[in-house]
Amino acid sequence: MAIPAFATLSVAPIPSLSDEVNQIRLDTAKIVSEHIIPNEATLGVPGDERDTLVHELRTYVKESNLWAPHLPVEYGGMGIGFLGHAYMNEILAWSPYSNYIFGVQAPTSGNQSVLIKYGTEEQKKKFLEPTIRGEQTSCFSMTEPDNAGSDPRSLTTTAVQDGDEWVINGRKWFTSNGQNAAWALVMCRTEESDGDGGVNEKMTQIIVPTDTPGFTIERAVPVWGHEGGSHCEITYKNVRVPLSNQVGSRGTGHAAAQDRLGAGRVYHCMNCVGQMWRAFDLMVKRAAERKVHGGMLEDKQLTQVAIADSYMDIQSSRLMTIHCAEVIDSGADARTEISAIKVFVPNAMHRVVDRAIQIHGAMGVSGDTPLAGMYLGARTLRIADGPDEVHRILIAKNVMKRYHDGMTWDFGVL
Repeated sequence: MAIPAFATLSVAPIPSLSDEVNQIRLDTAKIVSEHIIPNEATLGVPGDERDTLVHELRTYVKESNLWAPHLPVEYGGMGIGFLGHAYMNEILAWSPYSNYIFGVQAPTSGNQSVLIKYGTEEQKKKFLEPTIRGEQTSCFSMTEPDNAGSDPRSLTTTAVQDGDEWVINGRKWFTSNGQNAAWALVMCRTEESDGDGGVNEKMTQIIVPTDTPGFTIERAVPVWGHEGGSHCEITYKNVRVPLSNQVGSRGTGHAAAQDRLGAGRVYHCMNCVGQMWRAFDLMVKRAAERKVHGGMLEDKQLTQVAIADSYMDIQSSRLMTIHCAEVIDSGADARTEISAIKVFVPNAMHRVVDRAIQIHGAMGVSGDTPLAGMYLGARTLRIADGPDEVHRILIAKNVMKRYHDGMTWDFGVL
């Protein structure tokens, strides 16, 4: 019997979760499957029709109390906590448009979290609150073209104090959302007259409005051959902003970046799980519907292997990511777990989506399914947020340290 080409996203309550989080997942799935996925063609084309639809959907999300899951209630968010947000993310990831419609679009969402933790009341009023209301977006300007992104301590963009101002000079690239942002959160090397402190303690994050003189977008960096994106290369030439635009105390920039990147990697991996889930769904339906060489595609053994291997990749990725989230939520050191999911999950997604593309044949590389975009996204994530090689080295070092300390690695505890 043929399976319908499109069916409502099937989500059942998870016994180990609270009634609140289960209801959030069910309500999120309903909006994504009934209102976002069927409208993806409209949401993917800029224009008045898209803007009207986004406004209507955002209003519906807010009325459903599902707006901004990453923010505390006092800042207009859901206040569901880290784990609740992680579980919600795998549902949102079914469509590339969900996060924006639910008010949790990177990099603004990460900047918001940093300002909530480190920002002053003045900064929150001037920069944070307009982004929460949806009046502004922002960008995070850290990576540099001439320095390894895998080693943020090598950054050379400087901020020098001159009276009551910071003077910023440097060059950044892959500053996502740079074209649309009202302000940038810029990672700078802060010069210190006494020279004390390590490299990490000389990094400071500073807010720079994008209309500040000396802030220049040189180009949007083409990604996978696609022009016209918003991953910008930016020069900062004698950019002057008030000292009050410094986020947190001087030298806390590296710590703030690690705060956002650690949690962000979990969210990214749950996004990967959600995308794998949809790719798996598309693959199974295709196998059940497609006739090839005198029989159904689902009856071919290699198709069955692809389905089985994809099931195992998804389950492994999901359980690893949830375990990592639980370790973070417990307050324990989760660096090894974070690095493990950062390597494993995007690679698993790459495999799952690749199989789904193969099962779809020519349709898999067309624009008629979301698979091509997922494939490129999975490959990109093996570099973004730290390349696989760096995370593998960190895992090995952490394991070896325990053994040198006379312990073994206990996989059964947080």
